[in-house]
Order: sequence, then structure tokens, then C-alpha cells
Amino acid sequence: VYFFSVFNRKTGEPPLINGWIPYLGKALIFRKDAYKFLLDQQKKFGDIFTVHIAGRYITFIMDPFQYVYVIRNSKQLEFHEFANKMASKTFDYPALSKGKFPELKENLQRIYQYLQGKPLDIISDHMMKNLQDIFEWKCSQATDWETEKMYKFCCSVMFEASFVTLYGRVPAADGHKVISEIRDKFIKFDASFPYLAANIPIELLGATKKVRKELIHHFLLQNMTKWLGGSKVVQARQDIFEKYELLGDYDKAAHHFAFLWASVGNTIPATFWAMYYLLRHPEALAAVRDEIDHLLQSTGQKRGPTYNIHLTREQLDNLVYLESALNESLRMCSSSMNIRISQEDFVLKLEGNQEVVLRRGDWIALYPQILHMDPEVYEDPKEYKFDRYIENGKKKTTFYKAGRKLKYFLMPFGSGISMCPGRFLAMNEMKMFLFILLSHFDVELAENKAVRLDNSRMGLGILLPDVDIAFRYKLRS
Repeated sequence: VYFFSVFNRKTGEPPLINGWIPYLGKALIFRKDAYKFLLDQQKKFGDIFTVHIAGRYITFIMDPFQYVYVIRNSKQLEFHEFANKMASKTFDYPALSKGKFPELKENLQRIYQYLQGKPLDIISDHMMKNLQDIFEWKCSQATDWETEKMYKFCCSVMFEASFVTLYGRVPAADGHKVISEIRDKFIKFDASFPYLAANIPIELLGATKKVRKELIHHFLLQNMTKWLGGSKVVQARQDIFEKYELLGDYDKAAHHFAFLWASVGNTIPATFWAMYYLLRHPEALAAVRDEIDHLLQSTGQKRGPTYNIHLTREQLDNLVYLESALNESLRMCSSSMNIRISQEDFVLKLEGNQEVVLRRGDWIALYPQILHMDPEVYEDPKEYKFDRYIENGKKKTTFYKAGRKLKYFLMPFGSGISMCPGRFLAMNEMKMFLFILLSHFDVELAENKAVRLDNSRMGLGILLPDVDIAFRYKLRS
């Protein structure tokens, strides 16, 4: 039995769920299963309530029709400062204070234009070529069935393709080996990421501090200058860092490492789930493969590791079954918490004359997983339906709750000012990975076991699988 202390602090403030453990409040039960905990509170207290979690007071807005009012108020409800504090602590670079580093934050934000429009086409083309090279190097010998662990496979291919696309090739004869050494350290660091994000001192996390330092050293300028053919986005970041004399070499390297984590930390598990669900559902696999084969035929391209496939952004966008299957796996495996911090005492006005009184420093949170699993919005939400986002052969973008059309119905990449700037590239990368895999290879699961979501990253992005699973592949005849 646990106890609630629920009381209205000031008029207009939501009910407070305090918990009975000093400082921790509801942290332990929230961490165990945030989704279930929040649904239970919603039943008791309605759509708006405040939870005390590890010294923070977080007000949850549960009604998706109210999301827009939170997202719209970016002046009073700030995100970047919170994100910068967390990132500087996690990745070991100095906080982006305006005094010390004037306009650094804004300059770095501006660089994300390299991940949109025309520049996105260029970086996507490089990614496609690198993915094909890696698949060929890895799999061209697979004339007979080869068996591998699926998460390990996705991690190996996506990490190397992303690394080479963003930072360039390692020219050493054992370039693959160097990158796989970086990847192995990355996986060790990444396992501690939820603890670092929860503000647990790195000194308490075993070898994590040493591993982080080694990873950052890979990105020192003397190492990065040896890599060939890096991307414009990384070059532009380097150019900006050079303008700040107070940024040390180690600090710049730490920024590059943080960018790598942002590029692959969620894309790798998302790729795994997209592949896993396709292989679990033969009708989905058949529909997506059929669409891929049809596109290759209609553009006169041959499939097989020795042929270079080229896809325009338009062609990628028109693969509606592939995109729907990918969106459906994202709906099921994403668990990001969209956080905003109140910059002043103010009253947040919501739909239906509702008001929430907020104090300066209060956290506001949207938890889209509740929306993604809402049976009113998504029929049988626990079931994977690969064509859920298709209607009459076109992309489906209208979803309803209580008879009303929702503005937000799928939010794996955050919202408003906190929306992931690399989301277009991430979607392209995952589509290209699946495109090459399914056009070149016959693929099937090699063991029959259920893989579940590991909840240790609830609130932090894409959930990892609780176990790895074997699959097998061979070249398509």
C-alpha cells in the first residue's frame, strides 16, 4: 500500500500526488511503469495533476486536445535550457551559458538546416550509398542462410553507416574494426544513459566515466581531421566551435560525441523494432516487399548487392506501406516525455475555460505514449497493424478521439520547439535500411520467442528490447 497526499496548494493549482518517501516522492513507482502509473492517476484525478518525482514537481497534461496550448506557449514554457543542462552533464561539456558562449546555442540550432530540404537529399544519398556498401561487405557471402542476433545486426549496420555518413571514413586498413571499437564503447556508455539522465553522478556508474572519456577522445580534432568525406552538418559544427576560444579541445570533442549519440541513440532501437515487427507479421513483410520490388521495377533498377540503388526523396515518401509499417512500430515502441519548464509564475489557459496555475520552475509534461495506446484513437492499440496509417492507398493523417479530429496523433519525435531536428534524416535512414534488407535478402526469424519492451528508458525516447532474438538471411534468388 502506498499513500497519497493530495491537496490543492493554491487555487487553480492541480492536485498534488506527493508520495511518502521524502525527496523521491513517486520516483520509484513512476520508473517501474510510468504508463500504468499515469493512467491510474488520470482515473483518480482527471486530465491534469502534479506528481512529485525526485525533488521535481511535474504537472502532466493528459488530454491530447490540450497539447496544442502547451506547445504554443514556448515563451513561458521553455525547453532548450533544460535540454542543455541535461546534455552538458551527460556528455561532459560546459553548459552553453550566454555570458561565456554568446549565441553558441542559436548558432548550433541554425545548423540543423543541413538536415532539411536540399542538404537532406545530399546526406540521404550518402547514407544510402554507405548502407549498401556495409550490407555488401557484411552479407554478400550469404549465399546460404546466415544466422545473427537482430539487435546486434541493426546496431552494427546503422552505427557504422551513420558514423561514416556524418563523420567520414576511417582510412586505416582496419576502418571497420576502428568503428566497431567505437561502437562497443558507445553501447557501454548508452547502457548508463538512463541513469545519467536521471541525474545520478557518473562516479557511481562503474566504468562509465572512463568509457565516456575514451569516446570523447575519438572526436579530438587531431583524430577527426584524418577521417575522409564527412558531412556538411559536422563541418559546420566544427567551424562554429572554432570561433569560441573558451571552448577547449576536449569540450569540442564532447559536443561531437553528443551529436553522435543524438544521431543513433534512438534510431538503432527504432530500426530493430521496425524489422522485428515486419518479420513477426508475414502479411506486412509481403506488402512492404511487394511495394519495394514494384518501385525497383518501375524505375528500371536491379536488386542485389552488386547493383547501386538510388532513391529520390519523393520515391522514399511514396512508399506508403513501408512508412506506415515504420510509423506503427514507432507508435508501439516510443516513450518520450515532452518537457517544458515554466519561466515565471503564470496561468496556462487551456480549452474549455480551464486554467492551470504554474509557479516558476514547475515542469509541464506531455506523455504521448498514453495517446499512442489510447483505444479510442487506435483500435486494438496493443496489436501491430502495419497498414494503420493508410487509407484508400494513401497516407492516413486523420485520427479522432471522442468524435473530434486530433491535431497530434503520433509523436515519436517530440513536439513544437523540442521536436527532434534530425527526424527527417532518421526516417529516411530507417526506410533505406529496410529497403536494402528486403530488396536484397530473404529474411526470417530463427527462433520463436516474444520480445518485449524494456521499460528502463521510459520517458527518454525509443524503448529497447528486453532480449535479443536470432534471425536468418540469405541473398534473394
